[in-house]
Amino acid sequence: MENYATDVIRNFSIIAHIDHGKSTLADRLLELTGTIQIKHGTRNEQVLDKLKVERERGITVKAQTASMLHQHENKQYLLNLIDTPGHVDFSWEVSRSLAACQGALLLVDASQGVQAQSISVFHIAKERGLTIIPVLNKIDLPAAQPDRIAAQLETTFGVNPSEILYISAKTGKGVEAVLEAIINRIPPPTSQEGEPFKAFLFDSFYDKYRGVISLLNVQNGIIQKGDKIASCHTRKKYEITELGIMYPEQVPTSTLHPGQVGYIACNMKESSEAHIGDTLHRVGQPVEPMPGFQPMKAMVYAGIYPIDSNDFPKLEESIKRLTLTDRSVIVQRETSSALGQGCRLGFLGTLHMDVFRQRLEDEFNANIIITAPTVPYKIIYPDKEVFISNPTDFPDATDTTTHVKEIQEPVVKASIIFPEEYMGDMMDLCFEHRAVDLDYKHIDAEEASSSRRIILICVIPLSEIVTDFFNQLKGRSCGFASFDYEDAGYLKSDVAKISFLLNAKPIDALALIVHKSAQDTVARRWVKKLHKIIPRQLFEVPIQAAIGKKIIARETLKALRRDVTAGLYGGHYERKLKHLENQKESKKRMRKLGKVELPQEAFFEILSKE
Repeated sequence: MENYATDVIRNFSIIAHIDHGKSTLADRLLELTGTIQIKHGTRNEQVLDKLKVERERGITVKAQTASMLHQHENKQYLLNLIDTPGHVDFSWEVSRSLAACQGALLLVDASQGVQAQSISVFHIAKERGLTIIPVLNKIDLPAAQPDRIAAQLETTFGVNPSEILYISAKTGKGVEAVLEAIINRIPPPTSQEGEPFKAFLFDSFYDKYRGVISLLNVQNGIIQKGDKIASCHTRKKYEITELGIMYPEQVPTSTLHPGQVGYIACNMKESSEAHIGDTLHRVGQPVEPMPGFQPMKAMVYAGIYPIDSNDFPKLEESIKRLTLTDRSVIVQRETSSALGQGCRLGFLGTLHMDVFRQRLEDEFNANIIITAPTVPYKIIYPDKEVFISNPTDFPDATDTTTHVKEIQEPVVKASIIFPEEYMGDMMDLCFEHRAVDLDYKHIDAEEASSSRRIILICVIPLSEIVTDFFNQLKGRSCGFASFDYEDAGYLKSDVAKISFLLNAKPIDALALIVHKSAQDTVARRWVKKLHKIIPRQLFEVPIQAAIGKKIIARETLKALRRDVTAGLYGGHYERKLKHLENQKESKKRMRKLGKVELPQEAFFEILSKE
């Protein structure tokens, strides 16, 4: 590693919207530099996407690092690729990956053009002062329009058309030019060897044999095995037992030098000790800590319960082990009278929640029920503010003892990009989901183009996005619209808690927080669904949806009737009537004392459908 001084090091990232060919380009770069081999003439696919869920869905959910060695003009260069996800839910992963880079490849699909996430990530990279290399991918597709998309890049990002690289990551066409551009255009890191050791910790993962493995970018000084280091954030001290680079798997080295990106193992037991954005220094040589990251904020909450309540200890252990590799999940225990013990988890978005669920099922064989996703509401009292993410804790609308001054819900600033012909559908969709402050503009250069595209910006409640907004967006735009959002704080809202009652007893796990405009529709839909799923009892069961003490929807589950007169023969009709009256009285008593248990299968069915 001592042969690679800062002038031959290039730290870069690939940023793009989801499904624009980021992982494919990373595969070609690794092949061209000889980091991975082409076996039996078949190209590698998704080398850096190591998780099963990433390979199945064809998306990147976890940032990965890979070092490459490349010979250029009689000089050997060390290229450090810090890969990033492309979906809006994983934007926190993107921002921390860019912090360790000096440049980025802005990858845009030549058939789809600039998408919402491309704009969002471009601005993150610009704010960090990164050198951006625009790259047009998939130029070999029949639908590709490289000239039109190049004009889009010029108008949207202000890039010089002569700087744009035209490639096909799938076939490998033009990828060598990308390697040259990385070396010629991206500046080397400004690090110094003579200064005290200082490193920036930008990611970590857990190894069951060696504890926490930290990925770091060495800013100044040299580090080697056996050195004692300390954290600026936690003040804890560690001894380095192993260090090396990701090539693309872990390859141990003797030292790490300024500007280099590598990993260290130092007997760190708890993942929380590896604070993302932390500065590491040698013991006894304190340094000025670097600016870290804004802590990520959970946007969506959901309860996770085992189908068999005896499996809770196993589920809790599985969640704990999974959060070691996904630091952006917030976990706390909760108990439901209907579902038993479980955990309430906070996620960055609904895709993040779905990926976490799939990883629990794939990697730990967990059988789980996930409650309907909710967002954190702000309840303002005269003397305090409280954030509530669990609908069970939400104050009742008719409860006068709580003195709630105001209820606020989280809102986001959304950017939607779509072809001009879908303008009416997109406006309708936004208004249906309570969007405000709508504004739009054209983003294409050609005025007379038949397929001009529009960017629509609006403020929309987060609770509207976590339901079916994304599916409707894709459906109404025939798949052409792209969507991105960022946090925009809290706004006053007229929302209330809908409670569902079985035989006049509330089911806490099914409580929902809904806006006044949608309360009747949602209540009727859920009540009808419960009517179909709940097994019939020996007595009549009313299924009700209530806001406070007001019932807004009801269905009645008819009783199972046993024919008590079947064994009677002959005699007066009053004899039969006596049996029927007895049955009627018994059913009345049963209804007063009877408890309707909602089976786990019914919960699983209603929540999975929802």
